[in-house]
Amino acid sequence: MPFQRLRLLIAYDGRPFRGWQSQASRDAVQDHLERAFLKLCGMPIVVHGSGRTDAGVHAHGQVAHADVPPKRLPPSAWAAALNAHLPAEIRVLRVRHVSADFHARLNARRKIYTYRIWNAPCLHPLELGRAWLVPGELDVQIMRAAASMLTGTHDFAAFAANRRQPPGETVRTIYQIRIVRRGPLITLRYDGSGFLYKMVRLLTGSLVRCGQGRASPEWLGALLARADARKTSFAAPADGLYLVRVLY
Repeated sequence: MPFQRLRLLIAYDGRPFRGWQSQASRDAVQDHLERAFLKLCGMPIVVHGSGRTDAGVHAHGQVAHADVPPKRLPPSAWAAALNAHLPAEIRVLRVRHVSADFHARLNARRKIYTYRIWNAPCLHPLELGRAWLVPGELDVQIMRAAASMLTGTHDFAAFAANRRQPPGETVRTIYQIRIVRRGPLITLRYDGSGFLYKMVRLLTGSLVRCGQGRASPEWLGALLARADARKTSFAAPADGLYLVRVLY
């Protein structure tokens, strides 16, 4: 059957959902999108995302593609039509036609994530589910020094939650980790070629450990130096993590 490939730009509040990838319980972001397409197209449509996000992780700029019957709707109408069948916490921001060789995951070349830390005695109520409360003192300068150890191309096996990945498949490039403090809010911006399962959360947890004075930047360097090193287990919670942008 002929089809038209759509590229979708999607934002969502991750709190109510079981992550991006379809679940048996049918309450993941992908499941909601596929139900919306079913209502509009009258047939099952598979939505392919640029990558998975865990339960509780948010997105400003998730990218996905889907193959739909041709001339069903003009590009300008797809976003509104899908949003009419989606929960308020999921919004399709933009839809456009792309060629049949575009693939949201396989063609992705770079991803940008941010992680938000609320460094104060208590969490502001409007930050609930959107930032990680770290009440003790954090040395941002130490965190920046530790982050500099992580940039470049490395084997990030020590920062991968999946322990069964074959050797060599855990190599990634981080182009930049930018850490900015504005009052109690500390934002970490990760720009990389790709990220392993829970990698950003494990990197963030480890950087916070350095900022607390409980580990040194050299400790991170030692983890990177040995692909068979013991994995770090200091994972930041999902609440503060956002997929910001996917570049192709």
